[in-house]
Amino acid sequence: MARKKSNNVTKASIVRVATEKFLRAGYSATTFKSISDELGISTGHITFYYPTKVHLLAVLVDMLCQFQWQLMNGPGDEHEANLSAASLELTTMAAMCEENEVARDFYLSAYTQPITLDIIRRNDAARAKKVFCRYCPDWTDDMFAEAEVLISGVEYATLMATESSPPLDVRIKGGLEQIFKIYNVPEDIRQRLISSALQQDYRSMGRRIFSEFIEYIEQENELVLEELLEITKGDE
Repeated sequence: MARKKSNNVTKASIVRVATEKFLRAGYSATTFKSISDELGISTGHITFYYPTKVHLLAVLVDMLCQFQWQLMNGPGDEHEANLSAASLELTTMAAMCEENEVARDFYLSAYTQPITLDIIRRNDAARAKKVFCRYCPDWTDDMFAEAEVLISGVEYATLMATESSPPLDVRIKGGLEQIFKIYNVPEDIRQRLISSALQQDYRSMGRRIFSEFIEYIEQENELVLEELLEITKGDE
């Protein structure tokens, strides 16, 4: 039992260092060696718990999903708040990726790895069912899951800017339009939501939300470690 608890502390320590490096130095720039050097353990010790760097990215994407659920419900009418949150989520994600190379690396990596993309699709299907159920009353869980296969492609295309890509606002408008159409949102509501999103200072919002996400990850990691260390200490 003591060994198991010690293993849990080691795993939590690896997650803390890895996820914070992903969000500050960049996922692609972070190596197992840089994580092991900071922890003072071998890379083999890390791969015993997390065989590849993608498995650590999956932990961070799971935490991103939890963070996104927290952003959904705002003040006022729940349905309106959730629709606004859905439109602003893609808007601010695209702004983050446009301005911040670390954020861009994180999101594009998450959308191109099968393990993490599957996490995103499952989570987004559950949230879409909550947000768009009014417009898709007869949809099954499988239908929401199938829709997210298409939508994840739309989201990736919105985030993945190249030299020949349209400007940020055009990509956002096109991405939101396609997503809302898939979920049968009426045209007048689509246009209102898209117009409202584009009128926001979404670049500043993107910077703020990414900063809040980093803070959330660091706080969650510290909380988990503190709890595990207390449990371990109590058994001594």
